[in-house]
Amino acid sequence: MKLDILGSDSKTGNCYILSNQTEALIIECGVPFDKIKKALQFNLSIVRGCIVTHDHGDHAKAIHDMMKAGINVYATEGTHKECGSDAHHRAKVIPIRKDQDYGEQFQVGNFRVIPFTVMHDAAHPVGFLINHPETGTILFVTDTFYVKQKFRGLNNVIVEANFCQQILDDRLARGENPQFLRDRIFRSHMSLATCKELLQANDLSQVNNIVLIHLSDHNSNADRFKKEITEATGKLVHVAEAGMSIPFTKSPF
Repeated sequence: MKLDILGSDSKTGNCYILSNQTEALIIECGVPFDKIKKALQFNLSIVRGCIVTHDHGDHAKAIHDMMKAGINVYATEGTHKECGSDAHHRAKVIPIRKDQDYGEQFQVGNFRVIPFTVMHDAAHPVGFLINHPETGTILFVTDTFYVKQKFRGLNNVIVEANFCQQILDDRLARGENPQFLRDRIFRSHMSLATCKELLQANDLSQVNNIVLIHLSDHNSNADRFKKEITEATGKLVHVAEAGMSIPFTKSPF
């Protein structure tokens, strides 16, 4: 199994594909559908489905094109309604209520997915625990300022590290960020410090890869983030970039 990164930021969009020779799971569809088809070498027959965390365009831009192509898209009821995709027969509602920490497990091919509620300024955003025989359990978290849940048995982690508070505040002091933007980022995305806290609060003993995603263009520093997360976890850390492909397996060999 491998993880292909098609985009991982607000400007170009977010999209990730887990795939082997026979099946693929698309996570987020915030890039043009043509880019997704190209990444799959135009072999849509291996796609088992697409899971979407929330309705913002940089995560859900291609939702209608996905369904037109015959791909089931799994998202919360609130996400489908905000995207205007709720009436399509390929729109599958993720089994979770807003007042639940975790929803019911659902199956997408050989991928078993458990949704959990996160904290973002969207209709009903979620994160995912994804399990596949080849990858083990993957934690996928993006666009949330905090995660209250604790997770067991993780083998790979894909997690947002959007901004550093020091960089954010320094830009505010220099007049490069308006106050409202600083406040919105702080209340809707995960900081480097919170990312560290999340990782350190969970058992990482069996984790092979930590992939840092959705770094802010102006309020982050990729080299610093990679260094600090590596030092905090002792794990192999990647900073997501479009075009990157990472082996994603249950064991390190």
